[in-house]
Amino acid sequence: MYEAFIEAVPFLLKGSLMTVKITTIAVGMGIILGVILGLGRVSRNQIIAGFAKSYIEVFRGTPLLIQLFILYYGLPSLGINLTPYIAAVIGLGLNSGAYVGEIVRGGIESIDKGQMEAARSVGMSYTQSMRYIILPQAFKSIIPALGNEFIALLKDSSLVSVIAVKDLTRQGRLIISRTYQSFFIFLTVAAFYFIMVFIMTRFVNYAERKLKTSD
Repeated sequence: MYEAFIEAVPFLLKGSLMTVKITTIAVGMGIILGVILGLGRVSRNQIIAGFAKSYIEVFRGTPLLIQLFILYYGLPSLGINLTPYIAAVIGLGLNSGAYVGEIVRGGIESIDKGQMEAARSVGMSYTQSMRYIILPQAFKSIIPALGNEFIALLKDSSLVSVIAVKDLTRQGRLIISRTYQSFFIFLTVAAFYFIMVFIMTRFVNYAERKLKTSD
């Protein structure tokens, strides 16, 4: 068992790096998309608001695994071929964008409407009011929720192993196919995920405390 652990560690570390890389890029993509969708949800333009709402409902209402299958196995029938890595990043990013969109909408709506009216009364446009007054305050209030989304996406990223991405879960399965130590290897994989989530949770808590201190 000890020999199996020594053999597994380098592969699991490599898989962990891939997991963190995919999750980080997907979260970045999700934040950009989520801000656009969040602004769309509170838009006074009914077409934009309707599109944002539909996007969020579709991506929150269908399993992430099916979304990954559509991207990796479905798109080739339309002549679009994505590598496993690209399909994983796009799939996680599009899915995360829907959840972040709702988080951003909640953050914007938590800001007192009087602040928008005050900004408009001093001559700011709607866009300037959002950019300089509303969004900075909204982001401050949604940091914990964004942190939780990052943590949830990191765990959900294990699903990309089914489209042959060599993330932490897939590396563990490959090691099991050679060693047949399924219980021990999956236990070690779980420990790796726990360590990553633990570090991320501490970082989110630190960021939250710093923001409270700056209030």
